[in-house]
Amino acid sequence: MVERSKVRVVVAKPGLDGHDRGAKVVARALRDAGFEVIYTGIRQTPEQIVETVIQEDAPVLGMSILSGAHMVLVPKVLRLLEEKGLKLNEDIVVFVGGIIPPDDAEELKKMGVAEVFGPGTPLSKVIEFIDDAVKKLKRFR
Repeated sequence: MVERSKVRVVVAKPGLDGHDRGAKVVARALRDAGFEVIYTGIRQTPEQIVETVIQEDAPVLGMSILSGAHMVLVPKVLRLLEEKGLKLNEDIVVFVGGIIPPDDAEELKKMGVAEVFGPGTPLSKVIEFIDDAVKKLKRFR
C-alpha cells in the first residue's frame, strides 16, 4: 500500500452547484484517513480545477456534482487534464461523486473516470478505492 501521507487528493466542486456538504464530508474523511487533501471550494471552473491539480502535483482528483451538469463539466476537466499531459489512470486518477444516473456513470467511466460514487456510499469504500487506484499509477509503482 502506498503511504497515504504521500498522496495528494484534490476535492473539487465544478460548476454552479453550491451544495458542498458531501464534498466536505469526503474531504474530511480522506484527511482523517491520512491523505493530504486540497479542497478547492465551490463554483470552480474546469480550468481552475485542472490548474489546482497541476500546481499541487496531485495524483488524485475527486469531483462532487449535484447540479446535473456532470456530462458537460467532467468531460471538459478530463480533456484539460490530457491537454496538460496527464494520462488518465496512469498519471492521475479521477473519481466523481454525486447524483449521477447509472447510464451517465458508465459513459463517464468510458471517458476515463475511474469510479463514480452515489449518495450514501460508505466513506470506507472511497478510501479503499483510492488506496487501490494509486498503486496502479506510474509514480507509485
